[in-house]
Amino acid sequence: MAKKEHISETPATQLLRKHKVAFTEHPYDYEEHGGTGVSSRELGVDEHHVVKTLVMQDEAAKPFIVLMHGDCKVSTKNLARNLGCKSVEPCKPEVATRHSGYMIGGTSPFGTKKAMPVYVEDSILALETIYINGGRRGYLVGIKPQVLTELLNVKAVHCALAE
Repeated sequence: MAKKEHISETPATQLLRKHKVAFTEHPYDYEEHGGTGVSSRELGVDEHHVVKTLVMQDEAAKPFIVLMHGDCKVSTKNLARNLGCKSVEPCKPEVATRHSGYMIGGTSPFGTKKAMPVYVEDSILALETIYINGGRRGYLVGIKPQVLTELLNVKAVHCALAE
């Protein structure tokens, strides 16, 4: 089961608290390259409800965030079509860190260093509760998906591929 300990503030939790968002804290033992499979197993939640935060860019190297189910991949072809651009690709880790201010494996869509458009797989918004990175490796927060539309002005897209 998840370990109970004091969690220090991150830019993400500061933003959530500032906006009086109810959230639950879920620390777990982070594993390098473990992904959402590790966090869902450690927390005992369905991987489909764990949301990964991906920093991507279009052909002009303009960054944006995509929120995707943990058990799915992003179809870059469908996403580019949704966004009306030629191509999209994940940012290199050091570029993603520069844009978000977070380490890879600890990226949250909340409290990013640079303001970026945020796109969410539309079916995420239909879930009851989602578990999304709280701004540190080995730390997820549980929130209602409506928080994404209220705080981040997300745009829904349809680009999920089963892993």
